[in-house]
Amino acid sequence: MDELIFSYTRKQAIEDGVLIDITEIAREVGIKVPIAITSNLYHTFIKTTIPSQDETGRLWDIIFLFVLSARYCSDSTMFFDVSFQMTENEYVTPRLKAVIGPGDTAEPVITIMLENED
Repeated sequence: MDELIFSYTRKQAIEDGVLIDITEIAREVGIKVPIAITSNLYHTFIKTTIPSQDETGRLWDIIFLFVLSARYCSDSTMFFDVSFQMTENEYVTPRLKAVIGPGDTAEPVITIMLENED
């Protein structure tokens, strides 16, 4: 049997800022399992300087579209698109990936990331 040399837990990833826990806001729409987004997704598309938008609204957009897409998915990995206003006249629609899998103690957890992230 191979010996485990290193383990990096989800809890550590959240503490280190690699993942950002959005469980509390997601519970408001009925998601019952822990959910996090990647730091890359957060810093690229959620954090904003547009006066008419805020981070909470952008998170709601992600969660709402995740919930709508999840209703039609039976796989552990799902893709969905969200449009973000980047500047006054520029909109970008990245493809996001949501993965449900085992957490640190084998409980189900959801992680949402950009399509090209693992």
